[in-house]
Amino acid sequence: MKRFTSSVVMLKRLLGLLGVLLLGFGFPANAAPFGAGDNFVTAAIDKVESAVVQVNVSRNLGGEVPGALRPFLGNPQIGGSSRVLRGLGSGFVIDKNGKILTNSHVVDNADTVTVSFQDGRVLEGKVLGKDPVTDVAVIQVQADNLPIVALGNSDDVRQGQWAIAIGNPLGLQETVTVGVISGTERSSVDIGVPDKRVGFIQTDAAINPGNSGGPLLNANGDVIGINTAIIQGTQGLGFAIPINTAQKVAQQLIATGTVKHPYIGVQLVALDPNVKEYVNRAPNSRMKVEDDRGILVVGVGRGTPAAKAGLRPGDIIESINDQPIQNVKTIQQLVDEAGVEGRLNLNVKRSDRTVALTISPEQLPAVETQS
Repeated sequence: MKRFTSSVVMLKRLLGLLGVLLLGFGFPANAAPFGAGDNFVTAAIDKVESAVVQVNVSRNLGGEVPGALRPFLGNPQIGGSSRVLRGLGSGFVIDKNGKILTNSHVVDNADTVTVSFQDGRVLEGKVLGKDPVTDVAVIQVQADNLPIVALGNSDDVRQGQWAIAIGNPLGLQETVTVGVISGTERSSVDIGVPDKRVGFIQTDAAINPGNSGGPLLNANGDVIGINTAIIQGTQGLGFAIPINTAQKVAQQLIATGTVKHPYIGVQLVALDPNVKEYVNRAPNSRMKVEDDRGILVVGVGRGTPAAKAGLRPGDIIESINDQPIQNVKTIQQLVDEAGVEGRLNLNVKRSDRTVALTISPEQLPAVETQS
């Protein structure tokens, strides 16, 4: 009997130890002790939820609406005899004096904007600026001492780390979903929005209509992105604008109401043996590639800064401003650093010789989708 009792005591101690180990598995090392039912997700939400808002927009479509058609209009809600299109999204407060980040597409073409807070307040909002190229917008409400979010560093985001989304999908306020970061630096072309200019964060935390403009958080409750897009017909594929990108855009919108996006007007691809073979075998290709490495110019837009400088399809970019080029991302960074009307000194390989060119980036046209 004593031996049995002793075994039970030992088993309880072992299970107790395992319970501690299991409960601690996966939580942030610096997380505060949790109460009953709490975990790192509830701690993160407690940190930000008062600063997450619902953005309500309306647009007067005008015109008389026949009485017989009014019961069938659905989403365009009727105010009197005119058509009013209403929508909603999410946002979050970044400044105690009422500056709010959201998506450009949330407030696009809106006649009125109001912001609903967790405490029940509904304040009129003014759009300080919006940038369709990055899908970032800033709203101003008249208030002070508002709760704000803590901004993280999206450059530190790694595949596999926790991701928490909070927003107002389908008007269901303060909805929380959890997943992981499933990818970084997803190009706008890859996810079907070629008019954007963002290296998106990919997450499997559920994002639905109405989540747009809301924050994507890390395990500590710091904002690492703005939830912005989903791919229709898929599950577990949501995308967010990195907060570092959004911050830079927001600063320009607050200061001037607009954003400068330098471009040179080229389509590029990084060469490897498979790309080389594909280009050389393509039936309509006019290029013959001899190199296995480098950045190949696939296309040059007519009338673009690259075309004016003499860059041609088939050129291989070797260096810019004396810096050897290893990937396409570096070229985009150098274009951004040069800015509108700056200078980029290129060395390109053309057939069996090296050609020096100077390109001056210009402002990205509204309909331009090239790098």
